[in-house]
Amino acid sequence: MSYKFIENASMELNQALVERGWRRFGNYYSRPQCQNCTACLNLRIDVKNYHFSKSAKRTFKKAHAISYVIQSPTISTEHLRLYEKYHRFMEAKRGWKYYTLKPQSYHELYVSGAHAFGKEILYFYGDKLIGVDLVDFLDDGISSIYFYYDPDFEKFSLGRLSLYEQISLAKEYDLDWIYLGYYVENCQSLKYKALYKPYQLLDGNPLLDEDAIWR
Repeated sequence: MSYKFIENASMELNQALVERGWRRFGNYYSRPQCQNCTACLNLRIDVKNYHFSKSAKRTFKKAHAISYVIQSPTISTEHLRLYEKYHRFMEAKRGWKYYTLKPQSYHELYVSGAHAFGKEILYFYGDKLIGVDLVDFLDDGISSIYFYYDPDFEKFSLGRLSLYEQISLAKEYDLDWIYLGYYVENCQSLKYKALYKPYQLLDGNPLLDEDAIWR
């Protein structure tokens, strides 16, 4: 991986980096730089030409009792408990390596560096927090950073719901793209991204002074 630490990234710089395949976590930006391997492909959904399927509409209908709030990223005991519960679940379901995330580390990953463009979308069932979706709002789209949820509410297809809501927001604000980060064809946790068509893939790893070419 290549890394950049940028303490005071402007919205314009954040936009330029995301367009060129960099992913932001806190003040850190990273992207793969593997020699002789191009398995990690940057993917963005074409919002203007995306049409919700019958399955997507059923997901919206099923989640009619769920509400959400968009705000600047925060940290609370509720956030941390939900984050741990989700990762314990994914450890059992997908074999993810579990590690305890301390409050300071959570803040560095998901709260720091948000500035004016970073937001969290909090999902509630009644008064209960059941999902946290971390995103950046760009000039031309939404960069999807990370989503975690309460596995007790898995019946609501919260992962798909959160992405459908991002697409709905992008359509509402006349934005062109959902930047989904890395798509890897044979990776169980990343291959789902190619299901959201139409999409484009980024050519290579362009520098900041080079054009970002998406096809």
